Amino acid sequence: MAFPWKRNLYVLWTGVFFCSMAYSMVIPFMSLFIAHDLGVKENLTVWSGFAFGITFLAGALIAPYWGSLSDKYGRKPMLLRSGFSLCAVYILNSFVQDPYQLIAVRILSGLLAGYVPSAIALVATNTPEKHVGFSLGIMSTAGAAGGIIGPMIGGSLSKFIGYRESFLAAGAVVLLSALIAWIFVKEENYDRNRARSHVQDDLKEASANRPLMNNLVVVLIVTTSVMVLEPLLSLYVLNLGASTANASFSSGIIFSAVGISTVLAAPFWGKIGERIGYRNTLIIGLIGGGIGNFLQLFFHSLVGFGVLRFVYGLFFAAVFPALNALIVQATKPEFRGRAFSLNQSSSQLGNMAGPVIGGVLGSWISIPHVFVLNGILLSLTAFTLQFNLKGRRANKASEDIRV
Repeated sequence: MAFPWKRNLYVLWTGVFFCSMAYSMVIPFMSLFIAHDLGVKENLTVWSGFAFGITFLAGALIAPYWGSLSDKYGRKPMLLRSGFSLCAVYILNSFVQDPYQLIAVRILSGLLAGYVPSAIALVATNTPEKHVGFSLGIMSTAGAAGGIIGPMIGGSLSKFIGYRESFLAAGAVVLLSALIAWIFVKEENYDRNRARSHVQDDLKEASANRPLMNNLVVVLIVTTSVMVLEPLLSLYVLNLGASTANASFSSGIIFSAVGISTVLAAPFWGKIGERIGYRNTLIIGLIGGGIGNFLQLFFHSLVGFGVLRFVYGLFFAAVFPALNALIVQATKPEFRGRAFSLNQSSSQLGNMAGPVIGGVLGSWISIPHVFVLNGILLSLTAFTLQFNLKGRRANKASEDIRV
């Protein structure tokens, strides 16, 4: 019987969808929960920002350890460990009584995370090589889809059943992720009998792998680029003419536009990457994202901005599937669990740094100029990758001539 890689793909897509949905369910009401249920009246934005950021920091620091365990014991146990643990953490959220307890639980959430990178690593390691690009393109749509649905469900639930009850609902959703992985996912390609590596040794091995490190740097840059706009989008929507009452709604629709275009385009970019190469696909996505940011200077209406963000998402959807595929190409199968955990660390650091940088930039310069700087960053990254690619080809050609 052939290995059920397609079943793994569809099951893990569902698991990542539920896991991402559970996380994004709490975003719309976290600040309100801190203010109303926990009684924080002063420095609310600081507490809210810290509650989100500390989770990313904890996740970034612990991810290499979980990656080491996943390469020895398998990625499926890490899926189960993360899924069931996060279910318990969401339940704990519903019982906190002050902001300090909330921060402690949010740290615990970051320390126990890891479902998504484990799922991606399992797909990357247990899928035939010729289907890896397509599979990773499919997987990248799961988080985007969950991120679209989650805020709508969380916002509705918090309105009708309350904040604490909504945390319990998020716990039930992430429990589904763990259960479907437990029942349906099958894994091969790991050696439980070999010695588990130490995190310090893993970091040394990764640092000696230049292609891997280059990809991790790009992950950090790209994630930071995406998150830079998070604290600014609602303010910019107000500048474009939305009423104060509708600003959050309009911002949600515009964020969803990027997610929807990502869901539509990512599988196609995965197939394109298999044909033209993942490095070329990544460069196209970065250039498209850069141009999309530059064009914001010429769009000054809500409808135009929404359409532009949708088109931006169609191109930017190429970036993360290509990066995941390049990490697969740059690593041996026995190191991929650790590689994708390091990938998670880079992503989490970007998630933490992006909003901080965006907030600082937004206080110094106009928001359209932040878009321009973002576009310059993405374009420079693309041109640097292209320059390095041409350099490697030239070196290879000269070596062939000498031979």
